[in-house]
Amino acid sequence: MKICRRKQKADKHIFSFRRIYSIIMGNTDTKLNFRKAVIQLTTKTQPIEANDEAFWEQFWSESVTCVQDVFTLIPAAEIRALREESPSNLATLCYKAVEKLVAAAESGCPSQREQQTVLNCVRLLTRILPYIFEDPDWRGFFWSTLPNQSEETEIESSPLAQSLLNALCDLLFCPDFTVQSNRKSGPDNPEDMGSIDSCEYIWESGVGFAHSPPHNFQHDQHRTEIIKLFLTCFSETMYLPPIADAHTVPNQWIQYFTSTDNRHALPLFTSLLNIVCAYDPVGYGVPYNHLMFTDSREQLVEGALQVLCVTMENESSNHNVSVDGTSGGTAMDAQSDTGGPDNLFVNYLSRIHREEDFAFILRGITRLLNNPLTQTYLPGSCKKIQFHQELLVLFWKMCDINKKFMFYVLKSSDVLDVLVPILYFLNDARADQSRVGLMHIGVFILLLLSGERNFGVRLNKPYSVRVPMDIPVFTGTHADFLIIVFHKIITTGHQRLQPLFDCLLTIIVNVSPYLKTLSMVASTKLLHLLEAFSTPWFLYASPTNHHLVFFLLEVFNNIIQYQFDGNCNLVYTIIRKRNVFHQLANLPTEHATIAKALSKRGKKFVQLTPESGKDLPTMEGAMPAMEAEPGTLKTTLAATPIKLKPDMRRLDRMTEKAAPDEGHSELTLKELATSTGNINIQPPSEIQDPDSPEHNKPKAKASRSVPNSPPGSPTGSETTAKPPLARTSSTSSSGGSWVATPEWVQSWKQKLPLQTIMRMLQVLVPQVEKICIDKGLTDESEILKFLQHGTLVGLLPVPHPILIRKYQANSGTTMWFRTYLWGVIYLRNVDPPIWYDTNVKLFEIQRI
Repeated sequence: MKICRRKQKADKHIFSFRRIYSIIMGNTDTKLNFRKAVIQLTTKTQPIEANDEAFWEQFWSESVTCVQDVFTLIPAAEIRALREESPSNLATLCYKAVEKLVAAAESGCPSQREQQTVLNCVRLLTRILPYIFEDPDWRGFFWSTLPNQSEETEIESSPLAQSLLNALCDLLFCPDFTVQSNRKSGPDNPEDMGSIDSCEYIWESGVGFAHSPPHNFQHDQHRTEIIKLFLTCFSETMYLPPIADAHTVPNQWIQYFTSTDNRHALPLFTSLLNIVCAYDPVGYGVPYNHLMFTDSREQLVEGALQVLCVTMENESSNHNVSVDGTSGGTAMDAQSDTGGPDNLFVNYLSRIHREEDFAFILRGITRLLNNPLTQTYLPGSCKKIQFHQELLVLFWKMCDINKKFMFYVLKSSDVLDVLVPILYFLNDARADQSRVGLMHIGVFILLLLSGERNFGVRLNKPYSVRVPMDIPVFTGTHADFLIIVFHKIITTGHQRLQPLFDCLLTIIVNVSPYLKTLSMVASTKLLHLLEAFSTPWFLYASPTNHHLVFFLLEVFNNIIQYQFDGNCNLVYTIIRKRNVFHQLANLPTEHATIAKALSKRGKKFVQLTPESGKDLPTMEGAMPAMEAEPGTLKTTLAATPIKLKPDMRRLDRMTEKAAPDEGHSELTLKELATSTGNINIQPPSEIQDPDSPEHNKPKAKASRSVPNSPPGSPTGSETTAKPPLARTSSTSSSGGSWVATPEWVQSWKQKLPLQTIMRMLQVLVPQVEKICIDKGLTDESEILKFLQHGTLVGLLPVPHPILIRKYQANSGTTMWFRTYLWGVIYLRNVDPPIWYDTNVKLFEIQRI
C-alpha cells in the first residue's frame, strides 16, 4: 500500500515555528507557559523528578483547550529528541499522564477543571504514542509496571497499558462527562465510579438497549477525543512490516480491550454499534442544515466505526462463526456457554440473533451507504458522509462473523439496498488508482454474497432506482445493472484492476443459474466480453487468459440449461454472435498460427469498447469517473490475495465438494504478451515495473508495500461434470519467458464447454433463418417473440451440475485486509494528523 501527499514547498521546520508563534501570540500567558514547559522537558538532560508536581501540571492545565494546539506546540522533532536524549523524562511524562487519567476515572471528574485535565492528558498521549510505537525498543514500555515499587507490589501491579485502557473505558461511561447522569449529582456529590453499571449508560438505543439518551454536544466531543486515543493505542500495528512473521501475535492493546478483563466490553461494543447504526446524517431533511448547524455526532460515528472494524479484525484464530444465539432471551449474554472467540467484540457480534436487531443494523448500514447517492434539486443541500469504506468493511465483517445476519440480509430484497451503493462506488472508483482498495473490498463483498443462492434470486427484482452513473440507459433487473457495471469496470478501468477480472466473472458465474431475464444491453455486454477475451492473440499471450473464456461459457451454459425460457435476449445475441463460438471451436493450435496471431495482435485486437465505437447514452445527470487529481491523498493496495472454495449444487438440491487448486490471476490486457507464470490475485506492486521479468515470479520475499502472502485462487477447482481446467506448463525459452505451445493450447481447447451452446445453435439458427426468409423479417422483435415461446426441452445435453465458488479467507486476505483498513484510518484522521510524519511500516508513505 502507498499513501501519497503533496510535499509542502516551505521548509517544514520554518512552517512549524511560524505556526507555533501564531498560536502562542493568540493567547500569550497560557500557551506560552505550555510551550516553555515543552522546551524545558526536551532540553533538560537531567531527569525531572516525578514528584515535581508544579512542573508536570503545566502539561494538563487549562493552558491548552484544543487538540490542534497540542499537536502544534509539541513538534515531532522534539518528541523524537526527547525519546532519544531524555528517555526518562518521556517515560515520566507518560506515567504522570496515565496517573492523572486513573485518578480522574476513580473520582468521576466532577469538576470542570478535572474534565479539562482529562482531555489534555488524552490529547498529550494521542500526540506522543505514535512516536513510542515507531521505535521497537519503546513498544514494550506501556506493558511494563509502574516505577518506584517494591518487588512484592511490582509483581501484582498492572502494566501501564492496562491501567490506561481501564481508565479510558471508565471515562467513556462517566456521568456528566461522557454520558447523561441518571440521578442528580454535582461536584459535591459525584457518583461512585466503582459501583456504576455501565450497561445502564449505553450511548444509544438499538441492539440490547431500548432507551435513547438525549444528545449532548459536549459528551459527543469528549467521547470522540477518547476514541481517537483508543485508535492511537491500537495503531501499533501500523509500525510493523507487512510480513506474516511480524503479525503472528495479536495486538496486545486490542486483545486486552476486547477481553474479559475489560468490565465495560459489552456496553462499549453495544454503544459503538448502536451509535453507528442509529446515525442519520440527513435528519429531518432540512436543506443545507449541515452548513447551519455543527454535527457533533459525525466525528463520533466515524471514530466508533473505525474502532469496531479494528477490534474485529484483530481476531487471530480462523473461525466460521455461526452461533445459534438461543441461550437466554436477550440479544447477547456476557458469557458464552460454548466459549466462543476470545475477542469479546467478535463473540458478541456472532451471537446477535433477534430479527429486530438485524433489522436495526441493516437499516442503519444501508441508510449510510446510500447517503452519498442521495439526489436533491438543490445542489449541495444534503449532507454527504465520507466513511463509506469503513461501512463496507463493517458489513463484510458482520456477514463473515455472523452467518445468521448474512442469511437475514439475503432473505429479502433489502440486500439490493447494499448492492446498489456498492456498484455505484465500484463504477465511480474504477478509473482512480488511489481507490483500488475500495474496488477490492466492494468486489469481495459481492463475492461473499454471490456464494448464496438467495443473492442470485434477489437480483431478478426490477431495477427502478435511477442513480446518476455513466453507464448505458437500460430497462431491466438488478442483474442487468450488475453486469453492465462489471463490463464498464473491465473495459474502462485502470490497469491495476486486471487481477479482479477473475473475481468479477466468478460473481456473474455464481448468480447466472438464477437469472430469469437479462436485458438486451446486458446480453450484448456479456457477448462483447467473450469476443474480446477469445481473440487468439489474447488467449495465447498468457497461461491463464483462457480461464476468462471458461467463466463466460459457464455463464451462458447455466442460463441456457436452467433459465432458457425467459432469456430470449441472450439467446438472440448468441445467435447473432455465433461466429465467436465457431472460432473458439476451431481455434488453431499450430506453431506457425500461434506465432502469427501474437505478431499481429495490434491489428487483430478486439477493443474493449462498445461495438459502435462510441458509448451508448448514459443515465441523466451522470458524471464520468475521473482520475485522481495530482497531490491528493492516495491509498493503494499492493497485494490482495483471495481464495475461494467451490460449492456444487443443482437447483433442486445442494451438495458441497472442495478440492485444492493453484492460485492464478490475470495481468494487464494490453501487455499480456510479456507476462508469464502463475500470478497471485493481487494488483502489481507500485514499486515494480509491470514489464520487468521479476514482475511475474512467485514472490518469496515481499517488499514494504507487498504483504508476503500465499497466492489464492478466485475459481476454486473445477468439480463439475466437465473435466477440470488443466494448468499444463508450456515450454519456456532459455530466458525464462513463457511461450504458448500447440500442446498447451490443445490441453484446454478440448475442454471448452461448447457442447450446450453448439447444440442450441444447431437447433435454433436454421429455424430463425427460415422465419426471416419466409416472413421477410427485418425487425428483431419478431425473432425475439419466436425465441420467447420456443423450447429446447429434450434437445440439449443433460444439465450440468451448478458450481458455486464461495469466498474463503486465508492468511493473505487477512494481511491485505489489515493493511487496507489501517491505510483508510490513516487517511481519514487528518484533524488532528495523528500519524502524519511518523515512521509507518505497514504501508509506504510517499510524498509527491
